[in-house]
Amino acid sequence: MQTEHIFPHHHILGMEQFSRQDIAHILATAESFREISSRSIKKVPVLRGRTVVNLFFEPSTRTRLSFEVAAKRMSADTFNISASTSSTTKGETLIDTARNISAMHPDVIVLRHSSSGAPQLLSRHVQAAVINAGDGAHQHPSQSLLDLMTVQEHKGRLDGLKVAIIGDITHSRVARSNIQGFTTMGSAVHVFGPSTLLPLHIESLGAIRARSLHDALEGADVVMALRIQRERLHDPLLPSLREYAQRFGLSRDPMAWAKEDAIIMHPGPVNRGVEMNPEIADSPRSVILDQVSNGVAVRMALLYLVGNA
Repeated sequence: MQTEHIFPHHHILGMEQFSRQDIAHILATAESFREISSRSIKKVPVLRGRTVVNLFFEPSTRTRLSFEVAAKRMSADTFNISASTSSTTKGETLIDTARNISAMHPDVIVLRHSSSGAPQLLSRHVQAAVINAGDGAHQHPSQSLLDLMTVQEHKGRLDGLKVAIIGDITHSRVARSNIQGFTTMGSAVHVFGPSTLLPLHIESLGAIRARSLHDALEGADVVMALRIQRERLHDPLLPSLREYAQRFGLSRDPMAWAKEDAIIMHPGPVNRGVEMNPEIADSPRSVILDQVSNGVAVRMALLYLVGNA
């Protein structure tokens, strides 16, 4: 594994905690784990004897499965707890749930929660390392790291790139994490979406607010469409999904403004015909499935780094 940089973090809570050196170290560690997934026997003993608890209070397919796969490929003992099977359904608080889990001495707790700040709260009440697998509209650090890995794989660098993020920025923890992650690594992040779904303070995170879809996409090296999070849209912030697709969705014509070798990304799941047309989602420029594959390697790296701290 990478030994030239001592990883200083016990918890993985948000991208703001990482320096450029930290991110480079995580990506290098993930790269060293990537080939394990292509072996006939996909297992190494680096976390043998460690216990990883996946505590998910929100629905998830890719994130939950990839953390579970990552832990098992490193020989850790894994346990999955969902909201429907936890004692929170009986009125137990998150802190009490965490304290009871902590009393069983796990080494890592991976938490996904609908409330922003839940992983930070949890980290103050347990001895185990806490990894934020998504908290409300706040942060999703492992998603940002796998996105950085995917871009670096296809572009050979992160510094000096133009990254366009299109869609619902307000409710997107992926957008916040990626703005911080890409800007830390030297990319320029341009954001665009409906005015009702663009936070007024977005520039304070380091993003550049584009004036139009054309301005966002023109000369872009990387184009990321965000999922319309209908479960978080409690107010009529969009006239209709049809109008959104017409004005903000990715199709052949607007993608012509980006660089010819621009790659297309999406954190998933994709609402086809809304955030992007099927011809874009399935085009050779799409690296969406590479993001999923790299998610396992990145989550292996994070579990390894905090599990052996």
